[in-house]
Amino acid sequence: ELAQAQMLAEEANLGKTRFLAAAGHDILQPLNAARLYCSSLIEKAGKGRAGKAAINIESSLESVETILGAVLDISRLDAGAMKPDDTVFSLDELLRQIGNDFQPLAAERKLGLTIVPSSLSVMTDRNLLRRLIQNLVSNAVKYTRRGHVLVGVRRRGELVEIQVIDTGIGIAGDKLNTVFREFTRLDEGAREAEGLGLGLSIVDRIARVLRLEIRIFSSPGKGTRFSVILPVAAAQEPRREIAAKAPVRTAASLAGLRVLCIDNDARILDGMRLLLEGWGCSVDTFSGSGDLEGSVMHRPDIVLADYHLDGETGLEMIAKLRAIHGPDMPAVLVTADRSSEVRATAARLDVPVINKPLKPAVLRSMMVRVRPLASAAE
Repeated sequence: ELAQAQMLAEEANLGKTRFLAAAGHDILQPLNAARLYCSSLIEKAGKGRAGKAAINIESSLESVETILGAVLDISRLDAGAMKPDDTVFSLDELLRQIGNDFQPLAAERKLGLTIVPSSLSVMTDRNLLRRLIQNLVSNAVKYTRRGHVLVGVRRRGELVEIQVIDTGIGIAGDKLNTVFREFTRLDEGAREAEGLGLGLSIVDRIARVLRLEIRIFSSPGKGTRFSVILPVAAAQEPRREIAAKAPVRTAASLAGLRVLCIDNDARILDGMRLLLEGWGCSVDTFSGSGDLEGSVMHRPDIVLADYHLDGETGLEMIAKLRAIHGPDMPAVLVTADRSSEVRATAARLDVPVINKPLKPAVLRSMMVRVRPLASAAE
């Protein structure tokens, strides 16, 4: 009876986890609409009191997004919804990207941040490993009052040890086993910085999904060292060097760009229209295939499509539009679905993905990037 009760409890817990993972799209949709309206308001309000209030609202929405994103990530990891996509890649490029991400925050806190170059390669899911290390570096910067954060790689025979070392507040020995629990924050950490205690819980879950070993050594008042252990892989041919030498596209105005937005939520479409028209774009909106039938419209320069529509997907809509306007029509998938399956399907169709809640700067950067393609097609 005890075993059966335990099994039922585990099934119920997994059921809740699957529900949360599946509900991510519906949870994030209204938040995405709110951020779109807020971004438009900030641009129109300027630097007055209304503008400052709008910036504070956006900051609060960003905090909600961070919380929801972390909870949903944990749910997806627990439900097995995040499947690793293993590739061989250079650690040096990955760590340099992370260094670039955190350099401004470290400078703001007057901390040194050093990324030690490495010639080693590994084979694992690059995106998940990046998120794992990002969480470790984020924690290191957050809980270091003064001094330095160092990220480097050591070879241990056939293994690689990625180290994130800080001179922060440290963790007592009897608390080391508790730091990976969700919503756990030690007293010293709570006094040092804001947070929910979810970062290391996500690290632990990603490590389990990727079958990596995490080690931690810490000395209170002196600092902490987190280590990620994984096998060495033979380096691949440096194909990325070719891509790096491609001509750099200069930023261009988006004024006059014809944009087609596809979403089954009227609030999202309204918010997108406000934001894009504020950038000078000409905007059309569809909610699905029903709007396509019998419509007469120019070829859009860019299509921005949600993934989950009513009875179809945004990728299916993009395929229909490309059948009409040509296979080279630029399109971007804007979705709250963070699954690797959606990303893989989009990649096969040469459709880049941006996750909701939408960050206007990310969207604008993507549109500037694909605009030359749209212009060339004309």
